[in-house]
Order: sequence, then C-alpha cells, then structure tokens
Amino acid sequence: MGAILLAFALAVLAWILVVGDLVRRHRPAWHWYLIGYPVTACRVFFTWRKVAMLNDLAVSRRPPRGLLGDLVVKGDPLRPVAPRISFPRATPMGLTALVRLHAGQTPATFLKAADALVHAWKVHAVRVTSPERGLVLMTATATDPLQRPGLATAPTELLCALVGVLESGGAWVMNLRLVPHWLLVGATRSGKSTLLARLITQLAAQRIALVGIDCKGGMELGLFAGRLSTLATCRREAVAVLSALVVDMQDRMNVCRSAGVRSIWELPDKVRPVPVVVIVDEIAELYLSDGTRESKAEAEQCSTLLLRLAQLGAALGLHLVVAGQRVGSDLGPGVTALRAQLGGRICHRVNDPGTAEMALGDLNKDAVAVAQAITAQERGVAVCTGPDGGWSRARSHLTPAEEAVATARKYALMAPDLPTVSRALEALEGDDK
Repeated sequence: MGAILLAFALAVLAWILVVGDLVRRHRPAWHWYLIGYPVTACRVFFTWRKVAMLNDLAVSRRPPRGLLGDLVVKGDPLRPVAPRISFPRATPMGLTALVRLHAGQTPATFLKAADALVHAWKVHAVRVTSPERGLVLMTATATDPLQRPGLATAPTELLCALVGVLESGGAWVMNLRLVPHWLLVGATRSGKSTLLARLITQLAAQRIALVGIDCKGGMELGLFAGRLSTLATCRREAVAVLSALVVDMQDRMNVCRSAGVRSIWELPDKVRPVPVVVIVDEIAELYLSDGTRESKAEAEQCSTLLLRLAQLGAALGLHLVVAGQRVGSDLGPGVTALRAQLGGRICHRVNDPGTAEMALGDLNKDAVAVAQAITAQERGVAVCTGPDGGWSRARSHLTPAEEAVATARKYALMAPDLPTVSRALEALEGDDK
C-alpha cells in the first residue's frame, strides 16, 4: 500500500512539473503570477535586511550611552537598521518595491547594489530609479523578455511603427507623431540595418512618403526602392533631394498660414499634405569631405538642409530618421546641432564610447554605460529613449531581408509622388548630360 501511495505521489509530482513547464513556456505571464511572483516576493521580503547590511544600505543608529570619538565607551552593540521596504508588487514581467531612504542616504548606493540584488532575489535584472525625494523604486525583471521579442503587440496608427520589445516586456514603438526625429547609431552587425528594415516594413502600408538617402551607392536602402518615393545614392543627389524638401516645407508653411493653423494635422484631410519620412543611412557620408572646395560646399549644404528640416519639419509632416555607425563632433559642428534636434535616440553596440556619449550622454549618463555593455552576441539589442525622457533596453524584431523586400514590393503602388523632389532630380540629371 505504501509503495502504491509513493508511486501515486511521484506521478502527481511529475504531472505538476510537466504542466508547470508547459505553462512557463507557452503562458509565461500565468506561470509568473501563480508560481514565480509568490516565491520571488517572499525571497525579497525575507532577504532584504541581510542584503541591506552586506551592501552598506543599512544605517547604524546612535547607541544609548554615547561615543568618545569613534570609540564606543558604554552601551549596546551597534545595530544597523535596513531602510523600510514595501511588500513587492507584481507586474506582468516582474515586481516592484519602494524603499524609504534614511536621512543622508542617496539612490547612488542602491545603484551600486543592483547586481547584489539580482543574485539575492534570483531575477534577471534589477533597475533602480528615484520617483521622488526620499524614495527609491526597485524594479525587478524575472526573465529576459528580449529573448522572445515576438510577444509584444501594439495598435496600428499613422506614423507609428512597432519595431520590437522593451526590457519591461512592453512594445517598442517608434511614434513619429510624438517624437518626430530619431538618431540611430550602431556598429557593423549590431542590428542597425535590421531595425531600419523593420521600420520601413511597418511604415510601408501607411499613406506616407518614404525618402531614402544612402550614400553607399544604395546598397542598404536600395532593397526597398519600390516603396521609396525617392532614393539618393550619392551626396550630390542628397543635396538635391534635401533642397527640394526644404522648398516643399516652405510650401506647406504657406498652406498652414493661409488656413490659419499651426501644423498640417489641423488641416482637413482633403488638403493635408502627405507626411514624409526621410531615412538617412550612414550620416558620416554626408558630412565628411576630401578637402576639395566642391566637397566642402556639399557637406555644408547637407548640414544646413538637415538642420532646417529637423528644426521646422515636425509640425509640417517632415520627419528624419538618421542612422550611422559612428556619430561624433569630429564630423563637424553641424552634427552636434542636428543631434540636439533629434529627440528620439537608439544606440546599439558601438565601437567607441564617443558615439554612445553623443547618442545618449546629453539625456542620461546611466544609459551610456548600459549601451557600452552590449556585447557582440546581443545583436538587435539597443538602448532607446522614451517619450517620458527615460530609457530602456530593447530588442528589435528580426525582419529578414527577403520579407522586407517582399513587403516593399507589395505596397509599391502606395508610394506617393513628390513633384518637387522629382523635378530636382530631373534637373540634376539634365546638368550631368
């Protein structure tokens, strides 16, 4: 009888383990709420005091008998007191806990202890922020959501592209209506081209004009030429395209002024100009020169035209997505001025700290360190800024080149004509002849 009961108990345990593994793989949120969260919350609650003491997060209260210099004359032993922590609160991907700081404590100490908290709580990552004075919010992520980037979804909106998943498990969306201009940096094979392909794939089905500037002979953006309204493959063509877009921008200004509105989005649908997204691949090719007068003049023109589009284009439906392997002040003062106008920042793995500093340094120093820690094996992983001024690690959806090309061909007929740009390129070809 005892053997039968033991066998039955082992069978039930095996069944529970099998079912638990299936739920963990196919319904990770259910598994987290039912099993993962209660276990992790108890671990946080019962290990907090020990972790605080070992990582200098606890503060010793003054003994009742007093001190003589640094020597305790009489009294009870010093007893470090850990800061008060709230009971962990569950989130879809982990948990959060608020800590009330002792007088004199700063969040910097908790930032240094983040790795220790990861090991003590057995979670994937712990992020420390300070929502208000005297409080520290610790956000623990149970598992790495970047390993399954296909789980995130988002509603389809004009000029919005679902490009991946955030480390918090939420959707990584590039919303050009909310953040009109973006800077995207990344070394070779870091995932930058994949992100651009994903962006074009998401925007292809929308009623917008896509303009490509690829001074590497069109090797990258030429794959999507069917959906692009215009593609410039050299700096001379880029100058003509950007100049035509500035002229078109002035025409849009006149339309808005005549209608008494401050942006094209306040115009009726019938008279509203089509939005334009300008995608620049390898910005350095537009700014570097070989020392000749003509080359310097072209570089200065590109700098000035891009800056004008960035400064004035947001309300007029002209948006910039500027990408490059390396972006630094050595490219010229125009790069720094342009960077200030590009509110959205995405930094993949880079080869030099200067590029990460240029992309994220003026927004958050912590984000620079996180971006530099991205390894070569983490292709597609990036640090991106959010509309609230914060930052997050994210990974773009893997979009094969064949899929992106097929999507571009499928929606090729939706590419609107830009007469001003077309005339400028025709004039340039006439001059060459």
